[in-house]
Amino acid sequence: MRFDRATAAIILIDLQRGFLDQDGFVAAQGRDVTACRQAADRATELAELARSSGMKVIWTRHVLRADYADAGLLVTELRPRLGELGALKRGTPDIELYSGARPMDTDWIVDKPRYSAFFGTDLDMLLAANGVRSLIITGVTTSMCVESTARDAAQRDMRTFVPREAVADFDRARHDASLEAIAFGFGRVVEQAALTQAIVTGTGEFWPA
Repeated sequence: MRFDRATAAIILIDLQRGFLDQDGFVAAQGRDVTACRQAADRATELAELARSSGMKVIWTRHVLRADYADAGLLVTELRPRLGELGALKRGTPDIELYSGARPMDTDWIVDKPRYSAFFGTDLDMLLAANGVRSLIITGVTTSMCVESTARDAAQRDMRTFVPREAVADFDRARHDASLEAIAFGFGRVVEQAALTQAIVTGTGEFWPA
């Protein structure tokens, strides 16, 4: 799969306080956010390189209405603890980008109501209007929003690249399983160093594992 910087963008999935801070809703459930925080820092570094190389940088935030009218089964049946905690409500600290994020005015911020960055957002239109045909997907969590976005990108014939050091999950087994699924049928899981080199030179080729 060929990487072409001229038609590529990087997307940083849900690098929000709720997922990454010690006072966020994830940590409140007793989950260790250390790996996700480390991946977030690597993703932010990669985004700065991409931006300086002329690529578009996209940040997503998982944001739900304050009354949860758009939350559906997520907060009632799938993950009811989220509803109990009041997670991801608009207007709360949970939805804000974490302290390590450094978005610029030229970046896009896409708020999404579900796991995939494509569902219920204008991401499709933004990518098409700007000639983007490849996505570098980073962020958290690997098994939920990262994988959902990678699957949807692949169905749109977007060339999809996932730097393994710049994504993370709260459970290593789920993380590994998702990377295997992405590599098998939805894109290329690559080393961040190799992808960094491709961004710098402008092109690169990545083969199936």
